[in-house]
Amino acid sequence: MGMEVGMVVRSIAVRPYPSSSKESLSSPRTRKTFNLYRNSTACRIPVIKSIQSPQAQAQGFTFSRKQRRPQNVDGEFFVDHTCIDCDTCRWMAPQIFTRVDELSAVFKQPTCEEERLKALQALLSCPTNSIHTEKPAPDIRQVQKTFPHPIDEQRIPGVYHCGYHSEKSYGATSYLIVHPEGNILVDSPRFTERLAHNIDMLGGARYMFLTHKDDIADHERWSKRLSCDRILHSLDVEGSTANVEIKLEGSGPWSLGQDIQLIYTPGHSEGSVCLFYKSLKILFTGDHLAMAESGLSIFEQYNYCSVPLQLKSIRALLDLDFKWVLPGHGRRIEFKDHQEKNSTLEAFVQNMSTQLP
Repeated sequence: MGMEVGMVVRSIAVRPYPSSSKESLSSPRTRKTFNLYRNSTACRIPVIKSIQSPQAQAQGFTFSRKQRRPQNVDGEFFVDHTCIDCDTCRWMAPQIFTRVDELSAVFKQPTCEEERLKALQALLSCPTNSIHTEKPAPDIRQVQKTFPHPIDEQRIPGVYHCGYHSEKSYGATSYLIVHPEGNILVDSPRFTERLAHNIDMLGGARYMFLTHKDDIADHERWSKRLSCDRILHSLDVEGSTANVEIKLEGSGPWSLGQDIQLIYTPGHSEGSVCLFYKSLKILFTGDHLAMAESGLSIFEQYNYCSVPLQLKSIRALLDLDFKWVLPGHGRRIEFKDHQEKNSTLEAFVQNMSTQLP
C-alpha cells in the first residue's frame, strides 16, 4: 500500500547520538556509528570496572562505583562511575551534561530554574540511577509530576516523552501518544507507579506498541497496570513476549486508527516495525533509524538480522510523508522539507552500501 508524499517545512539542529552499546551492565560493549559526511566509522572503548592495585588494597582504600566521577565540576549535581554512556542525560539537559573520558559528567551546574528542571528530569530518567545531588533535592516530587513530558505542544500536540528510561533496554526512549481513538505507549519505560499514575491522568493507554524485540523493558508490568494490549511482530516474539496480546503477521501495513499506521521495516531485527503518525508527520523508529553526532545511524554492529535488508527498509521510507523521527536511541530529527528528508536518506543508504563487505 503506497503512501501519499507531501512537503515538510522546518528543521532543527541535530544533536549527538550515544556511542555506547545496548548491552546490560554485566557485559558492556562498544557502539559505533557511521559518519554520513566523512565516510568513516567511530568506535568507542568499552567501559571497564576499576580494579584496585595491591597497594591500595593494603592501605585499606575502597572503591565504590557510586562515587562522584572526578570529571564532574564542583557543585550539587554529579554523575557516578556506574554511568553506561547511554547519552540520555546529555540530550535531555545539554546545558549541564557532557561526555568526558567515555562517560557522562556535569560540566556546568544549573544556574536557573529551567536548567535545574532539566537536570532533575535527566536524573529521574537515567536508566542506572547514576546521577545524584549532594543532598536530597527538595523539589524532586514536583519534577516527578512533569512526566510524561510534552515534546512540542505547539507542533506535535499530544506526543510525550515518558522519561524513566530502563537499564533493561539500555536507556531507550519511550513515548506516549494521546489519541482520540485510544492512547498508545511506544516501547516500554522503566516501571514506576508515579509514571503510571500520571499516564492514567492523561487517559491511560489502549495499546503498548513494541517496535522490536530488545526495547521491551518492563512491558508485562505496564500491560497489567494499564490494562493495555501489547503489539509486537510475530517474528520478534521470544519467550518473554510469548503472551503479547497482538502479534503482527506478514508485511503490513497495519492500522491502529484513521491516521496511525504500523510500517514493517525489517533489518535491525526480523520483526522491526515503525509507527507512522500521519496527521502529525511523525515516524517512531525504534532502533531502525536515528541521528548521531556525525550523521544517521542504524546501529549496524547490533544488527540481529541483515544490514542490506535494513537499508532496503530505509529506502522504502522515501515514500512516507513524515517530518519528525522519534527514535528509541539517538536524537530526534525534524527535517526541513520533503526534499531534505529524501536526499538525506538517499545519501545515507548510498554511503552505507559502499561500506558493506
